[in-house]
Amino acid sequence: MIERIKQLLDEVEQLHAASPEEVEALRIKYLSKKGEISQLMDDFRTVPAEMKKELGKRINELKSRATERINELKAGVAVLDTVADDVDLTRTPYPISLGTRHPLTIVKNEIVDIFSRLGFTLAEGPEVEDDWHVYSSMNFADDHPARDMQDTFFVEAHPDIILRSHTSSVQARVMERQQPPIRVICPGRVYRNEAVSARAHCFFHQVEGLYVDKNVSFKDLKQVLLLFAQEMFGSDTKIRLRPSFFPFTEPSAEMDVSCTICGGKGCSMCKGSGWLEILGCGMVDPAVLEANGIDSTVYSGYAFGMGIERIANLKYQVKDLRMFSENDVRFLEEFTAAN
Repeated sequence: MIERIKQLLDEVEQLHAASPEEVEALRIKYLSKKGEISQLMDDFRTVPAEMKKELGKRINELKSRATERINELKAGVAVLDTVADDVDLTRTPYPISLGTRHPLTIVKNEIVDIFSRLGFTLAEGPEVEDDWHVYSSMNFADDHPARDMQDTFFVEAHPDIILRSHTSSVQARVMERQQPPIRVICPGRVYRNEAVSARAHCFFHQVEGLYVDKNVSFKDLKQVLLLFAQEMFGSDTKIRLRPSFFPFTEPSAEMDVSCTICGGKGCSMCKGSGWLEILGCGMVDPAVLEANGIDSTVYSGYAFGMGIERIANLKYQVKDLRMFSENDVRFLEEFTAAN
């Protein structure tokens, strides 16, 4: 009888079925009142008393395993039936809906393309940086407010390791390993410890540019930025430069473009002024050149930087910065035609 139990257990382990009908046939064969296991129970009555305990245990294990196996087969064919019902094999192939580039990627690529045509090459660097490349090499004073926890994310275990707050760190890395002429464009994500709102975020994206060579002047900077503005916003776009201050440039300026919405006449977008600020710029401070191993008596240069979200806002009139990072498919689908 023990051999018969082993034989049936092997059969149960090898059971397979391709339809509910086959599963039911197997259930009847092994588990019904006249099935194989029921016959074993009938034969069990004639077993000597000293063997009843062991054989009873083996029969119960066989019945449990047979029940489990039948249920597994039943679940398997149920899944096959569901799939078969959902798939129409006679249906012709249909087009798969393709995704779209993110609006920030679209704008970044357009900015990089414009400056590439002006002779700039692409440069990238790490988002987790050290204090030297982000601040010290860019002429930030030791007590500059930007170093405060209110503006900078510090890595707790390493106080000199931070999340970069601007992509100027990429410029520093380029200058320390390459002598002029240097003409690079540096796009990337940056981080600042700010409250998230419709107008600000704790991370955003920048594109910065750097040109260092002999006899570089502010006139060269102005001409490049005018060409960029007209390529990005239209040939009728005007620019104006207003004096400003940045630690790494001297003299420094902020650049406005004529409002692309009202054509400079005044609207809610430009708050009636007819102008929209888009970037900061200036001549590279000699102290920055010297800190990065470039002789400031021989070379000069200019630098500029802009927020990609800011440019995207002007192009697409997106009023809430949070929309760029929420992955709302309805929002992203609006930019399909812009790819």
